Amino acid sequence: MISSTSPPATTAHPPPSPGTYQNPLNLLRSQQIINRRDLFKTLSICLAAPSLSVSIANARGLFQMPPLRLSNRYYLVRAGESDYESLGIINTNPVAKTSVDSGLSEKGKKQTVKAALQLKAMGACDRNCWLWPSITQRSYQAAEIIAAINGISRSYIVPEYSFLDARGLGAYEGKKLDSISQVYALDSISMKTKPPPIRDGTPNESVSDVFVRVTQLMSILETQYSEDTIVIVSPDSDNLSVLQAGIQGLDLRRHSELYYGPGEVRLLDANSIPVYKQPASAVYKCTNPPNCD
Repeated sequence: MISSTSPPATTAHPPPSPGTYQNPLNLLRSQQIINRRDLFKTLSICLAAPSLSVSIANARGLFQMPPLRLSNRYYLVRAGESDYESLGIINTNPVAKTSVDSGLSEKGKKQTVKAALQLKAMGACDRNCWLWPSITQRSYQAAEIIAAINGISRSYIVPEYSFLDARGLGAYEGKKLDSISQVYALDSISMKTKPPPIRDGTPNESVSDVFVRVTQLMSILETQYSEDTIVIVSPDSDNLSVLQAGIQGLDLRRHSELYYGPGEVRLLDANSIPVYKQPASAVYKCTNPPNCD
């Protein structure tokens, strides 16, 4: 016998008519942002209506550097040495980032196993964790090694397609690895100074450019997760040193003093401010870190 009981009535929300302005606050309250597309759509609306940005920040807490608090626990990992790095060559062109030639060297695999064991000893994934590696070949390989050693399902590996790309070093592409000291010398003068450009498609990114990328990454992570553990796996040091400096409110021009070696692991503690090495001169003057020109 078919029941005549009707399903409970629900409140309908008819779509707005064409040309009708939607308050971003209503968008945030009426639906959860569960993917990057929705997040960027909402942010673009905020940018189009600056007068509402303060209200939205209060309603949802848009991410800012340095943050008042972090909703999640973060571990920062640099992937082990790559094949290019084993040859002493700088390779940052994103065109080749998924190539097998950009994978871990034999030494890099051992460094990554050591990093995975260190994460296990630190209890990073005792209650499960999310792995966010760059789609760069060596970073994704590192994430798979970390997952295997820590008993993490591959479904918890979330590849990041652009925000964690290795910093583009422009005309330094293909040069010896020790040339990066020249880049860091430029960084110490201004966070907006870019390496010289090159015509092979390799980006030439300033510290400020990297800072924008890692801030966007943290905006996604802090929106998408809450009270979770996230392991960020980067192909290079600069993503991580700039991210750490930004989170801890440090002068971004000095990010290289937080340098990450291949396979290095750190717990990102927003309340623990590292002691910088003393500068050789009084070149560092910043009244509003990490935003220092």
